[in-house]
Formats: sequence, C-alpha cells, structure tokens
Amino acid sequence: MIRAIKKHIYTYLSKKYMDGCSNYNPLDVRRNSRSKAQGRAMFEKHDLPHAKGDIFFSPSKALRFADQYGYPLVVKPNVSGYSRGSHFPINNRKELLKAALMVKVWWPTSVIEQYLLGANYRALTTTDGIISVIRRYPPFVDGNGIDTIEKLIDDENATREAMQLHPVIYPIKKSPDVSNYLKRDGKSFATIPADGERVYLFNRVALAPGGIVESINSDDVHPDNIEMLQRVVSVFGANVLGIDIIFEHGIEQSYKTQRCILLEVNSRPYMKMHDVPRYGEKHDLREFYAKMNSLEIADADIF
Repeated sequence: MIRAIKKHIYTYLSKKYMDGCSNYNPLDVRRNSRSKAQGRAMFEKHDLPHAKGDIFFSPSKALRFADQYGYPLVVKPNVSGYSRGSHFPINNRKELLKAALMVKVWWPTSVIEQYLLGANYRALTTTDGIISVIRRYPPFVDGNGIDTIEKLIDDENATREAMQLHPVIYPIKKSPDVSNYLKRDGKSFATIPADGERVYLFNRVALAPGGIVESINSDDVHPDNIEMLQRVVSVFGANVLGIDIIFEHGIEQSYKTQRCILLEVNSRPYMKMHDVPRYGEKHDLREFYAKMNSLEIADADIF
C-alpha cells in the first residue's frame, strides 16, 4: 500500500516537474544527490572544487554569510531544478535580502554560495568518461549596427524556429524582466547595438528565459577535467550524472590552473537540451541511450 502511494506521488512529481528528465540511477543515488547541500557536502568530503556555501532558513543567516565571504553570491532553493528560484549574481546587501525572501517561494530551506563569473557547463558523464558537454549562456543577441534589440530578438527567435529547437530551447521573451535588465546598461528594446556587440538580455542560463546552448567537442575538454568529472560520478555511485560546473577560463584548460566550482549534480538530468544545440555540432547519443535503456534500475518508480 505504502509503495503504491509512493509510486503515485513520484509519477505526479515526474510529470509535473521532471518531464523529459532521464531516470537511469537507482533510488539510493537519487536520494543522496537530491539537494544542493548533499552535493556540496560530497564535494567537500572528496576534495573536489566547490564554492563556500551554507543552508539558511532565515535571511539574517544569509546576510551573516555575506559579511564573512563577501560578494558576488548566488541564492537558490535547496531542492529544485531548471534553475528555478535561483538569483545571481548578487552584488550587494539589498539584492541579497530581496533574493533571500523571494527564494522561499520554491523551497523552505535555501542555499547561499560564492558565485564565480565564468563559463557555465553541463557535463553528461559516466565513470567511462564524458558523453556530452554543453556550454550554457544567458539569452543574448549580437548587434549588426543596423537593427534594434527588438528586431534582433525577433530574428533570433525566427532562427530558433527554423532550426526546430522548440520546445526544448525557448524563444527569447520581450518581457518586463528583459526590459529591466537592459535598463541596467542604459539600453532598451529600441537600442541599436554596434556591429559585433553582444547584448545579454538576462542573467540566468536557464532555458525558460531563452537561454542558449552550445555543444562542446569532447576532444577539446582538458584530460584533468575529464578525470575530475569521472571521479564525481564515482563518489556518488551513479550510472550517469548531469554535472553543472563553472570554469573561470573554460573547460579546455585544467581545473588545477584556474578557479573552478562544481555547482551540483543531477541524478535525473534533462538530456533533451543536448540534442538541440543552438551553436556547435549535435552529439550522437544513440549508443549511450541504448546502453542506459538496457540497465535494470532499482526502484525506478519510487521517489
């Protein structure tokens, strides 16, 4: 009876919040990597590169963390996906207080961490090596010295539609959030960027606001980084993980020679975004899917 109830709840949660996410790890792996705090604790235990962070319920604890470690910072729900509820980069006390309150919409307990401005990646990894690496960008347009930002957004959305990236890669929204973000740099939808000028339209790399995905050739990934990512999968005892990681200068350079932060591991990674890059060559994952689909996963239907 209890198992049937758990199965029903898990089916609902999967459909509601994890549509399109894979399910290739047994229950114990999923339970041990469900929260950001669990991930950071494992990174620390095994001496893997990670950010200083803490869990808070009261915003006052988040403010004390900022007083100790400074800015920039990121605040996010302790349990979530798709970057839901995340706020970054946070550069001052006012922004932190606002984020510390708004994050509670998603989960009662929240994470505060040091933030690294660099190249953001999702590395789909097994103990055998890297399967697919994508670099993730906030939504942006590149100026041509002629068209307004509004026109550039329309053209970019038309390109995405022609490439058949929908519904995984979303159109860029001409929303109040984007308008307010542009105002920070004294821009508006009517601004005409210079030829070659890249204009970012939001701060988050998530897909929903129109984030951009670029596929990375696995041969370009530094061997030290491959070894480190494989070690992450091993310490979690997983079949496969979607590992979120930021490199100060890029994944092509060893993590030993630059700042590097493991953000979190995803035991049920959303793999569809690996199939529809806006830039770069699409990776052929058919052999990987066949191997994963042949596995017998313990308690695959239980949360």
